[in-house]
Amino acid sequence: MNESVYPIGTPGKPWGEEEKALWLSQQIIKRSYADEVLVKLEALKDRFDVQQYGVLSMDATRYPLYILRSKMWQDGKPIALVTGGVHGYETSGVQGAIRFLETRAKEFAADFNLLAAPCVSPWSYETINRWNPLAIDPNRSFKADSSCEEAQSLMAYAGQLAAMISVHIDLHETTDSDNSEFRPALAARDGITQDRLSIPDGFYLVGDSQRPAPEFQQAIITAVERVTHIAPPDEDGRLIGDKLEQRGVVNYHARASGLCMGMTEAPYVTTTEVYPDSPLVDAENCIQAQVAAVASGLEFVRSVLAAD
Repeated sequence: MNESVYPIGTPGKPWGEEEKALWLSQQIIKRSYADEVLVKLEALKDRFDVQQYGVLSMDATRYPLYILRSKMWQDGKPIALVTGGVHGYETSGVQGAIRFLETRAKEFAADFNLLAAPCVSPWSYETINRWNPLAIDPNRSFKADSSCEEAQSLMAYAGQLAAMISVHIDLHETTDSDNSEFRPALAARDGITQDRLSIPDGFYLVGDSQRPAPEFQQAIITAVERVTHIAPPDEDGRLIGDKLEQRGVVNYHARASGLCMGMTEAPYVTTTEVYPDSPLVDAENCIQAQVAAVASGLEFVRSVLAAD
């Protein structure tokens, strides 16, 4: 079944600047990046170096971009990168990254240089959006020719350290609003049709088909299952419409798709997908699932590095 007609644009005709401007004019601030993110990052300054790596040009004062680094940074030590809020509407990605820094990061300080960008898309966080202000999806924009400020800024920073990044865990959600808002908007913007997703009820992972690391993915699934339920496959044995690689895991070609997890050469990469609309979870459970995913992923990579 195709999605219903979106209220902006003409079906079958891609948006121009007028339609994008109309869409932007309808977005409203629903929560505070300063109160929900920046205050928490400020409180972590005693444990991490909090560095500004960019701003969003629409409001440089309101939307500074921050990344946190281990205070005891040691050249030559493997880097563990955690990212959240690439899609600003995916709340537990942002809050899960912060909670990991607050509660579990110290367990890995001896083994990794920790690097975390908890809220890559702050305007999108405030407006609870998948897109940025230009109606661009940041998680399809991690490419060399990207026109997305959020992706450009993070790639520029991470690119300086790319050779030493061993693991990258990117924290996301799949929500009911993917069907009710974001896929219809995508269809309207691009002048195409989109079928409804079969949204999985539970946690799952997206690995990189070019670096699948199945044991790494399995270790995360096993740990997260102690916190929340793992998404079962649909009646066709698929997840989110894609082939199931193993329980709770599908693989995408990360770099070709412009996904955030594809921006480095790290051998261990994954994108988490929490389902916050499940009747079996609440906001706190979703945050805990993200923390469990990061911690278990780092535990696995630490054990591999120790054995080498």
